[in-house]
Amino acid sequence: MTRVSEGIVEPQGSTAAEPGEALVAELLDWFDRWPREGPAAAGGWTMSGKLHPYDHLFSPITVNRLTLANRIVMGPMGNLSMADPSGRPSEQMLAYFEARARGGAGLLISGLVPTSPAMDPSVLQPGGAAWFPRIDGSRAVLAGWRDLAETVHALGSRFFIQLTPGLGRVGSPECLPRRWRLPVSSSWNPNFYVTQVPSRPLLHREVRRIVRDTGQAAIDAMASGIDGVQLHGHEGYLLEQFANPAFNRRRLGRYADWQALGLDLVTEIRRRCGPDFPIMYRIDLSLGLRAAYGERLEAEPALRRFRAERSVAETLLYLGRLVAAGVDMIDVDLGCYETWWLPHPPGPMPPGAYLRVARCVKDYLAARGIRGGNGAPVPVAAVGKLGYPDIAEAALREGMCDAVLLARPLLADPDWPRKVYSGRVDAIIPCIGDHEGCLNEIVRGGHIQCTVNPRTGFEAKYPADPGRAPLSLRVAVVGAGPAGITAACLAAARGHGVTLFEAAERVGGWLRAGSVPAIKFEVANYLAHLEHRLTEAARAHGLDFRPGTAATAEGLKAGGFDAILCCTGSTALVPDLARTAALPSVLAVDLLLDRGLAAGARRIVVVGGGDVGCETAHMLAFEFGKEVSVVEQGESFMAASCTANRGYLLRALSRQGVRLVPAARVAAIRAGGLDLVVDGSATVPDPTAVWRPVLPRNIHNPFTRKAERVEIRRFLEADMVVFAVGMQPNASLHRACLEQHAAPVVRPAGDSFRVGRIFDATKGAHAAAMAL
Repeated sequence: MTRVSEGIVEPQGSTAAEPGEALVAELLDWFDRWPREGPAAAGGWTMSGKLHPYDHLFSPITVNRLTLANRIVMGPMGNLSMADPSGRPSEQMLAYFEARARGGAGLLISGLVPTSPAMDPSVLQPGGAAWFPRIDGSRAVLAGWRDLAETVHALGSRFFIQLTPGLGRVGSPECLPRRWRLPVSSSWNPNFYVTQVPSRPLLHREVRRIVRDTGQAAIDAMASGIDGVQLHGHEGYLLEQFANPAFNRRRLGRYADWQALGLDLVTEIRRRCGPDFPIMYRIDLSLGLRAAYGERLEAEPALRRFRAERSVAETLLYLGRLVAAGVDMIDVDLGCYETWWLPHPPGPMPPGAYLRVARCVKDYLAARGIRGGNGAPVPVAAVGKLGYPDIAEAALREGMCDAVLLARPLLADPDWPRKVYSGRVDAIIPCIGDHEGCLNEIVRGGHIQCTVNPRTGFEAKYPADPGRAPLSLRVAVVGAGPAGITAACLAAARGHGVTLFEAAERVGGWLRAGSVPAIKFEVANYLAHLEHRLTEAARAHGLDFRPGTAATAEGLKAGGFDAILCCTGSTALVPDLARTAALPSVLAVDLLLDRGLAAGARRIVVVGGGDVGCETAHMLAFEFGKEVSVVEQGESFMAASCTANRGYLLRALSRQGVRLVPAARVAAIRAGGLDLVVDGSATVPDPTAVWRPVLPRNIHNPFTRKAERVEIRRFLEADMVVFAVGMQPNASLHRACLEQHAAPVVRPAGDSFRVGRIFDATKGAHAAAMAL
């Protein structure tokens, strides 16, 4: 069972101070169980303001000799493609951090900045152009960091730069075909994305250069006015590859000691920067490999090489040595790339996921009297879905941590601290954990963005105050889903006279169905936020909302509008098999809106292994106790989803006994079940091997085995079939308005233009409203 105390949610079990593997195993077991046992099963976690005023969140904290105004820390998120080709922070990057400083966070931390690009070929583009921001090199680059530090300081926040020796085996393997250089690592390790590409071990002299380069980067940061550094010893990046026996299998030399590189880096920074310059260390208490995969860690060749992962006890001993060497602050969670959902907890994972991890470290240091160089206890920051103010405040009150790292919550709402301080919790834009803007955009070659905040990454283009439009227009917005509400509220704020039409009685569009499963509580919070935003727009800007009103082209034309935005969404695809099925069948979206439709069925087959299909299967299996199978025509389930979201959900489904059938076509549906034609060849990926990523479609792996389709006919028993085979744009109103010249400006937005995700809907709607 779970315990809820002042907003803190955690599993019962061993004490948090136990430095053993049981803690990690219990947490992962809890992540699997909570949809049945946690508060979400009784109505969900909501953005509550019960603990206001948040005196602990907004009390000062000292790191070394630096005082932070409050205990809210913006966690590091990659600033890729936010610097010019030399690596100098761009105006885009400055505006991005300025927005978070203006929002009131006490400390901001940059995304990772490689200190030795010459040693790690994966961090540079062909021709030597920077992909990441850089601090090595010319004074022109340093000038950009000076501008950034001064901007943040002027708004009362502090700024740390996150330094990394490199990416190593988790960097892009494209450095091999494009620059004819192998990726690097501590030992011979396979590249994460293309395992056939080996990562060579760095030579001793190359590691020594990394140490020197990192010391120089730190002193350059100090000279640029930056307040401190954070070393990225986490998640399987290059420093972790040296600092974890899972990856470091060196036999000779100083760096065969897995603790040596981290200690040398801290010692070098302390030597170069003096005793008062703050050093923060980011680490995982455990990679979580054994806890996540159990016996498969020994049985699977792709995992077995990593079975010597650093234990929790070893991590704690290492942290003690790091503090003795000069570390002033620690932030800690779990995971690596092979367990990517752990360091990037997706929407389904519970809030406060790693509070026990932070408390474990904090209690360990206190029990052994380990203090920082200033003689005070070393602050330990917690991370992991702490965007719920009551949970963050309660964690500080109960001594589970000393500060809270908010990464994605501050992408969703840079003003989170100001809103929390003033008690306006209901005005917070909640993160939904879909990772579309913050992670998937980077994987696809973009820069950091956010699904629920179209300004994130575009602060230099879209100011916080959108300003009044030069001419006030009469605007009709049709459809009150995420696109329609985003467009209508922004247009009203810019001084337009806006009427929002919605055929249903409730707002949300398909979000209403998408927020039903217990694991979609974050989407339910976002839906509540949209309702609040709509109410506020009506009060403050006179937005006229008309629920239960179906708009027509004729009616809109008669209304004399200057502009019409069609945000009419999409409709579910109905396959021919659904019309002729000899079994009870239902569309997934209809089942989500009426869960009673599954009441009479015990064995249910979901056709369609995308996000909707797998989330529906999770609800049926975890919440209803059904015997569930998921059939996917492609080779990979949830192929378009972020690796973190995909890994979490597929692992949970397989552990619950849900049968996952890839590369399968439904030939017929007859009494008792489904006839399938399945590709039984060895080239079809195992859907339960979630430690393997799905490469973007534009990345070709030349080592992929040639497909050898072997068709096997199977019969899958079932009492009901659920179809989740996609959506299609509902563009009929847009076409009719164009044909009838219903207004001088007629534009589509959201799914009515192109079926996508919430990310696409809000971005398109924001741009459309700004263009009016």
